[in-house]
Amino acid sequence: MEKHLGKIKTAYFGLGGYQDMCIGIHLNFAFDGCGISTSECAWDPARMECSSYAKWTEEDRSKELDCIMRYISQLLCDAKVDRVEKLVGIPVEITTENRTFKSFRVLTEVL
Repeated sequence: MEKHLGKIKTAYFGLGGYQDMCIGIHLNFAFDGCGISTSECAWDPARMECSSYAKWTEEDRSKELDCIMRYISQLLCDAKVDRVEKLVGIPVEITTENRTFKSFRVLTEVL
C-alpha cells in the first residue's frame, strides 16, 4: 500500500461509468505528476431498466442510490463545502496498491 498527497482535480455529479449509463459522483485526483480517478455510481434508472435477467432488483438499485447520496453528503461535510463542484482543489490522501486506486480521504486536518 502506498499513500500519496494530492488534490481533487475534477468533480462532477452526473452520468459516467460503463457506457455513461451510471449516475453518481465522479472524481479525478492529481498527485506526484500523476492522475487517477474513481466513481461512486449506480445504473441510471432513466437509462437502464431492471429486467428479469439482471442480477439485481429495483430495491437493490434504490439501496445503492441511497448509499451514494449518503457518501456524497459525508464527502461534502468532510471537505466543508456545499456543492460537488467546490470539491475541486480539496487536499486528499490517496491510497494505491500496485499502482491501482484503493481509496482516498479528505485531509480534514488541513482544511
